Order: sequence, then structure tokens, then C-alpha cells
Amino acid sequence: MNDENLTRFLGIDFGLKRIGISVSDPLHIFASSLTTLQNDRELFKKLSEIIIEKNITKIVLGVPSDEQTSKTSIVKEVRKFKERLIREFNVAVIEWDETFTSAIAQKKINESVNKKKKRRDKNLIDMNSASIILQEYLDSI
Repeated sequence: MNDENLTRFLGIDFGLKRIGISVSDPLHIFASSLTTLQNDRELFKKLSEIIIEKNITKIVLGVPSDEQTSKTSIVKEVRKFKERLIREFNVAVIEWDETFTSAIAQKKINESVNKKKKRRDKNLIDMNSASIILQEYLDSI
């Protein structure tokens, strides 16, 4: 494989407290949950490490649909985050409708995780939501 085949896409489920992160395989077929990062001062440093390590060439960013939320709420924050991603990393950022991804992620977790306490782990939900966002995008291309 040449280097072009080794690039990956990053999926992001943005939240004001936590950011769910997923990554594609090099063939851009499957999305896997990677981690959940705290939305704090260290966020862009940690994202930079992931983007370099995984050779990320595209970011798929979950955005709530207009019906799901008002323009004044989290959508503004997501768009500001998108602009900073583009500025900091000079990489294409695709907006993807994240409607129902948290509910789908919770259902998958309930089916696959035995311990009730672990099923309520918000970090697990966020990174699984990121994986669903990225997988939907991969399935569409």
C-alpha cells in the first residue's frame, strides 16, 4: 500500500464537556470508537496528537439538525469548533447530521455491555456516537 491508502478519517461527537472521537480504517470502510476527550485547554493538543498519529485527512463532525435544536444553542458552538479545526489542522471538515446518534449509541451499549454502571458511562456513549456519525458518513461515500 502506498501512503495515500494509509490515511484515515476522524469522527467527532462534539459536546460542551466531552468530545467523542472515532477513527476509520485505512480503507475508509469501518469506523471504530477511539476515545473521549475532555473539552478543555488540552483538547486541541490531544486532537493534534491523534491527527498526526493516525494520519487523518478528513474530519466528520456531528452537527445537530435544525429541527433538533435552536440556532442559538449548541450549533453555534459546533460551528466555532469546526472553524478552529480547519484553522489549526488545515484538514477538510464535513458536517454530518447527528440526529439520534446518542440514542443509537445507548441502544448498542445496552445490548453489548453487561454492567449497568458501565452502560451509563457518558464517555462510552460519546465515543460510540462519534463512531456512528463516522460510519454513517463512510456508508454514504
